[in-house]
Amino acid sequence: MAGKDARGEPPGRGQLSRKRSPPGASRKRRSGGGNAWLPRGRRVRWDPRGPARLNFPVRRGRQDHQERVRKKKKMSQKQMKEAFVSNHNGTSVLEVTEGLCLPALCILGRGLLIILSQHLCSSHTWRTPFFIDFAFIIVPVVTTLTIFSSFVLLEYLAVIIFGAGLFYQIYCRRTCYARMPIKKIHEKFLKVSLESEHIPAISCFRVINSAFTAVAILAVDFPLFPRRFAKTELYGTGAMDFGVGGFVFGTAMVCPEVRRKYTKGSRFYYLTRSLYSVWPLVFLGMGRLVIIKSIDYQEHLTEYGVHWNFFFTLIFVKLITSLLLIIFPLNKSWIVAISIIILYQLALDFTPLKRLILYGTDGNGTRVGLLNANREGIISTLGYVAIHMAGVQTGSYVLKKRSHIKDWIKAAYHILLTATVLFIFLYIIQVNVEVASRRMANLAFCIWIVASCLILLSSLLLGDIILSFAKFLVKGAAVPCSWKLIHSPATDKKHSESLVSEPEGKKPTLCLITAMNRNQLIFFLLSNVTTGLINLSVDTLHSSNLWAFFVLNLYMFTNCLIIYVLHLQDKTIKYW
Repeated sequence: MAGKDARGEPPGRGQLSRKRSPPGASRKRRSGGGNAWLPRGRRVRWDPRGPARLNFPVRRGRQDHQERVRKKKKMSQKQMKEAFVSNHNGTSVLEVTEGLCLPALCILGRGLLIILSQHLCSSHTWRTPFFIDFAFIIVPVVTTLTIFSSFVLLEYLAVIIFGAGLFYQIYCRRTCYARMPIKKIHEKFLKVSLESEHIPAISCFRVINSAFTAVAILAVDFPLFPRRFAKTELYGTGAMDFGVGGFVFGTAMVCPEVRRKYTKGSRFYYLTRSLYSVWPLVFLGMGRLVIIKSIDYQEHLTEYGVHWNFFFTLIFVKLITSLLLIIFPLNKSWIVAISIIILYQLALDFTPLKRLILYGTDGNGTRVGLLNANREGIISTLGYVAIHMAGVQTGSYVLKKRSHIKDWIKAAYHILLTATVLFIFLYIIQVNVEVASRRMANLAFCIWIVASCLILLSSLLLGDIILSFAKFLVKGAAVPCSWKLIHSPATDKKHSESLVSEPEGKKPTLCLITAMNRNQLIFFLLSNVTTGLINLSVDTLHSSNLWAFFVLNLYMFTNCLIIYVLHLQDKTIKYW
């Protein structure tokens, strides 16, 4: 009967093993990794050490699988880092301003400490000024952006108390006008003239912005860094959003046009010089693009785009502003800045330009084509051009020759007043027009950048004036990167020798501010390189707060020490 064996029973589960094997096949069963029903010539012997010893072609398959897993983990790590620094809304304008102005107070405290230490002890090696500068300039920036980000007002209180104590000690130990009442001393101080090869406040401004940017670009990859300080995705004011705008503004204040560097020759010669000066930026921009793409480094795509970066923005800003400054007078830069940014904002509001920036030409966020791939970086250049022109106007005003302290007090007052007015306009525009957007570099963003730069600059100027008064009280006091006091003929000649220290002009300047200002672009490049190396070697996403704080300070210490040694060797790395 079909379906039954010789005993009349259907084939059960246990009877399957008694089925006739195929001709020429082994009768041994499969056992674990052992033999299956295979032809006699291809029998495989089981090895307890695992399938790596088998003659099966599984080794290559397992390697391919492990490679796929490794690539998947690598891609997920990159995506995690990109997501960690993306989709943030920023913080308040007030909090960013508080963080920016704290280093100005710290620089004042550093100067007062140097004056008091000169009064108490005579000489130092190069290490002592370096550690003092690092402790008063770099460490406060690191702590403000990390562990003390929620206690900035306490930092202000501590620095103010510390500075007031130092100033009181200096006043009590003054060697000039010791028996004169404070009112008379103040009257004589207002008649004192100042001399400096560079305006100290501008140098300090550029150094603070460089340190701020260098700390932020690495700290943002650690959980220790508050997410509200990261770059905003679309609208808002994050602490990192200030970096590029502040760099453009600071560069504009000391550009060749402001310093009257190209006073001879035709306009064509000047334009040729400007074109030649951007070739290092082209090299740096292309180099960064190639390196980032070759090592598959994480990127914030909506910052500039697929191929665009900060150096390309600087190139086009330099070229456009050089052409504008050939056409328009230097003292009309503010009119050019206002005209550009208003026209740009009108284009954002009444043309498809804003939609193009946010969603591309097809409205679906496409990245196909050069414009779509880099739309944020290309179009936002117009906003940075306006910021640069505002910086040119500010630089030409600050670098104007002034004879007495009272003139500088008036200049600081005017800059502070302008910053206050701009902050009022910023509030009105954000309520009635549009919120600040780094991605578009719109009207509100440009006003915020310029107002923040002006309030930082005015704070530094006021700090320099207070520091000059402290130097006025102590004979032979000298602070690196500060004004030199020159006695006015109208004042009492009895103390004329006490205002300027003779050794100050002969000894090399042991000053971290001067060193960083001298090689600012190299410091920025060095910070980017070391940031990349640390990200490739350290798991920043899972680092503890203590370890992250240690890495950040070590990173800044190394970068500053390299720049400081270059300065001591009298090296300025510049190819244009």
